[in-house]
Amino acid sequence: MRAAVYRRFGPPQVVQVEEVPTPSLGRGDVLVRVHASTVSAADHRARSRIVPRGLWLLAALGIGAFRPRRRVLGMDVAGVVAAVGADVTRFRPGDEVVAMLGGRFGGHAEYARVPQDGAITAKPRTMTFEEAVTLVFGGITARGFLDHVVLGPGTTVLVNGASGAVGTAAVQLAKQAGAHVTAVCSAANAELVTSLGADRVIDYTEGDFAADGRTYDVIVDCVGNAPFERVEASLNPGGALLLVVADLRGVLLAPWRSRRSGKLVTASVGAYRAEDLAHLVRLAESGHLQAVIDRTFDLTEVVEAHGYVDTGRKRGAVVLTGLAGRSGAGSERAR
Repeated sequence: MRAAVYRRFGPPQVVQVEEVPTPSLGRGDVLVRVHASTVSAADHRARSRIVPRGLWLLAALGIGAFRPRRRVLGMDVAGVVAAVGADVTRFRPGDEVVAMLGGRFGGHAEYARVPQDGAITAKPRTMTFEEAVTLVFGGITARGFLDHVVLGPGTTVLVNGASGAVGTAAVQLAKQAGAHVTAVCSAANAELVTSLGADRVIDYTEGDFAADGRTYDVIVDCVGNAPFERVEASLNPGGALLLVVADLRGVLLAPWRSRRSGKLVTASVGAYRAEDLAHLVRLAESGHLQAVIDRTFDLTEVVEAHGYVDTGRKRGAVVLTGLAGRSGAGSERAR
């Protein structure tokens, strides 16, 4: 099968399209023929090994110290089930699905293997594969963090970095729950986040949300520049700081800061779950969760896709298509 492979860390040019073996199936596995994936911030970090301060050792354990442990990036997929293991009962060949692969990666390929009990569910019937895959990485991450808090009418939520994949999902999920949402982004993205439900927009080039005297019940930091010491005064009593991006110090001190302040501080997204993906699919099918696609690249343009993500200016998701090749794995139950 074709896949975007990288054998060393570095700039976008280290990624090349190659022929590699199709993943073998275990008894409980689902083989998905991939129609779309995304090139995410996580792919950027894994490929470049540019990670938040202090997390190099943890990153080395996960992605490799000197060479990549997993040579095919891509944390999410949308596609069609091509084959299933002998013990699989939830899916059958021909099913259209979306899945979060997480730290196993492997989505930038013609086929991806997903455990039946992993984060995999039916694709939204109202969306194309390209649209559906945008719900996965950003959506399941935003939901995982927002699950730490109770949202409802009157809850005030600030999303820092509201125009990225996680930020656009967080804005929509918070708004759908009834919260009043403040989005922090550039002026160029104000119209986008407003269309997604933001009630107020702060242009980070013109003002510092942590210094304007306003307070919030929940702050979602999707950028990594809003540590607790900077935003503590911007949190209401009993509020929460959800650190989607954090350095080692922020991660290690989060439990202590929670106990000391009485305000929840967490850098944990929790486990990726099929029920969370299914919830996102239901929202999408009911029109309450939109796909946000910045640009779409063919697999043959994977270097350009990585280069664009490296700019740090993407809006929503960068989608990778053209993954499903001509070879067939067979639509059958694996024996």
